Amino acid sequence: MDTAAFDRLAIKTSELTRQFGHLTAVDHIELRVPYGEIFGLLGANGAGKSTVIKMLTTLLSPTSGSATAGGFDIIKSPGDVRRRIGYVSQLLSADGALTGYENLRLSAKLYGLPRAESGQRITDALDFMGLTDSAHKLVKTYSGGMIRRLELAQAMLHRPALLFLDEPTIGLDPVARHMVWDRLLDLRRDHGMTVLITTHDMEEAETLCDRLAILHVGRVSVVGKPAELRRELGASATMDDVFAHYAGGLIHEGGTFREVAQTRRTAHRLG
Repeated sequence: MDTAAFDRLAIKTSELTRQFGHLTAVDHIELRVPYGEIFGLLGANGAGKSTVIKMLTTLLSPTSGSATAGGFDIIKSPGDVRRRIGYVSQLLSADGALTGYENLRLSAKLYGLPRAESGQRITDALDFMGLTDSAHKLVKTYSGGMIRRLELAQAMLHRPALLFLDEPTIGLDPVARHMVWDRLLDLRRDHGMTVLITTHDMEEAETLCDRLAILHVGRVSVVGKPAELRRELGASATMDDVFAHYAGGLIHEGGTFREVAQTRRTAHRLG
């Protein structure tokens, strides 16, 4: 094994597979994500994106294959993986009955940060996310964009090497969505943070992602830079064209009733 190459990878999967009974949700996927990259996972509902993230964040065990995240094996060293990563799911993680500051204080305790150190980290996180003026207001009074930025602040409080974001801007208006994009780009530029993001937003994928993988029925159809993938299909090709070509349908097609209901509930709560 090339140890030097391995050390440069924030995420590495080898034939990673997850089955649910007779259904193969993720089918022998191979991913290589170097440190410092924003990497996108695209695919219709049911393509396997969330299952991949759940395995890489140690929330779900693979059926077969292997993977490392942040330099540690997801099966052999799950505790080390969790200490190296941050995770923002589709569902709301912030407590609306607490202030933004109180949410971050709680997160600091859960991460085991020393009290003397956590105070400055909370102050820095609030400032970085543009939430200083709202720090002592109840989160239930926040807008959807403010909530998402608070959740990003929670996820980065322990300074993870690797950040996982599952549909981070779902349900947000264009202004709030662009503010979240700006913060993510700042995280990569100022902190060198590696980000793996799932999205259904083609503009988001093209704006944020250095590279992306398109999943189709649990398999990787293609990996590449957005601009290069467009050029391969012709001068006038859009990211929607790229998705339709490699995933076999429109980004909005597919998905079970449960998935659609969950997405709409999340969008409503963030909206």
